[in-house]
Amino acid sequence: MRITVVGAGHGGTTIAADLKRKGHLVTLLKTSKSLHNENFDYLTNNKGQITIVDGKEENTVYLDVVTTDVEAAIKNAEIIIIYVQTNYHEQVIKRILPFMNEDQIVLLEPGYLSTAYFLKHEKKKRFTIVEAQSSPIDCRIIEPGKVKILFKNVRNPVAIYTEKDKAVIQEKLNTLHYHFVYLESVIEAALQNPNLIVHTIGGIMSIPRIEYTEGDYWMYKEVFTPHVWNMVESLDKEKMDVLEKVGLERLSYVEACKFRNFENPTIDAKEAFLTYAKNSSPEGPFVADSRFITEDVPEGLVLLESLGLMLDVETPTCTGLINIASAALATDFRENARTVELLGKENLEKIIGTFVVSVD
Repeated sequence: MRITVVGAGHGGTTIAADLKRKGHLVTLLKTSKSLHNENFDYLTNNKGQITIVDGKEENTVYLDVVTTDVEAAIKNAEIIIIYVQTNYHEQVIKRILPFMNEDQIVLLEPGYLSTAYFLKHEKKKRFTIVEAQSSPIDCRIIEPGKVKILFKNVRNPVAIYTEKDKAVIQEKLNTLHYHFVYLESVIEAALQNPNLIVHTIGGIMSIPRIEYTEGDYWMYKEVFTPHVWNMVESLDKEKMDVLEKVGLERLSYVEACKFRNFENPTIDAKEAFLTYAKNSSPEGPFVADSRFITEDVPEGLVLLESLGLMLDVETPTCTGLINIASAALATDFRENARTVELLGKENLEKIIGTFVVSVD
C-alpha cells in the first residue's frame, strides 16, 4: 500500500517507521518548520533512516520518501494519515485538498470532527475520511532518527465517513494491521478522544507541580488523585450527555480506555487506567502551556461546550475548565476555537446524518 504520513512529530515518525517495517511504501511529509526540525533533518540527510525501539528489540528501516513537497507526497498516495496537532488540521487540509482524489482514504489521528473541514473546503469531490479516537501507538522521538514505542493499543476504534462501500474501505484499512474496530458515527470517535478528558484536566491541574519541579514531572502518575478524579467523572458525564442526546451510547472514559488498551474485558475499568498510568504512560508535560492545554482545550473542550449549547445540554465543568485554562495562561481559548459555527452547520448535518443540527 502507498501511504503518506502527514506530520513528522512523535506519532507521525513512529507510525511511518512502523508501516515501513510492515512492508508498505511510505512517504513522510512535513508541513511546517515549527517543531521536530532536527529529527526531520536527520531523516532527510540519512535516506529516511529510522530506528525503532520496541521493547527489547531495535529495528532500522528506511522510508521511501521524506519530503516537504505537498503535491508529490499526496497525489499518488492510497492512504493519507494525518498526524499533526488538531489546531492545524484546517490549514493542513486546505493545503492537501488540491492534490487529492476521490479514491484516497484519509485517516485522522485523531479527528475531533475534522471531517467537517473536508466538506467545508471541497464541495464537489466525495472523499473517504476516517476519524480515530486515538493513536494506535503511544511513542516518543528519543533522539533524531530514533523512536521508542511505549504502548500499543489492543483495539483501535475508528469511524468512516464515505459514500463508498464501507466493507471495501475496511479491507484496505485492515492492511495496516492496527486492530481497527469500526464505529457507526464519526461524532462518537471524536468525543471519545481520550485527550478531551485526561489531557485537559490533567494539564490544567498539573500547572503548579510542573512549575514547582521545573518540568521534572509525570502527569499520569501524579495528578489523578481522588478529588481530581471527581473532575474527570464530572466532565465525562457531560461528554456522555452530549453523546446520548444525539442517540449514541453512554460510554465512560475509563470503559473506552479499557476497550482500547486491555485484552481482558472483565477487569475493573478505572484500575485498568491507573495501571496504564503507573506502568506505561509517558513523562511530562514539561511546561505549563503544553499542547495538553493549548490543543485540547480549544479543539476539544470548546467543541464539547459548543455542542452542548447547540443541544441544550449543560456543560458547567467543561465551561469552568475552559475559563480556568484561559485565566491561567492569559489566553482566550474560545477565540478561533473549534465550534459548531466554525465546522459548519450543514457539514455537521451530513456527518451526523439523521440528527438535525440547529444553530441560532
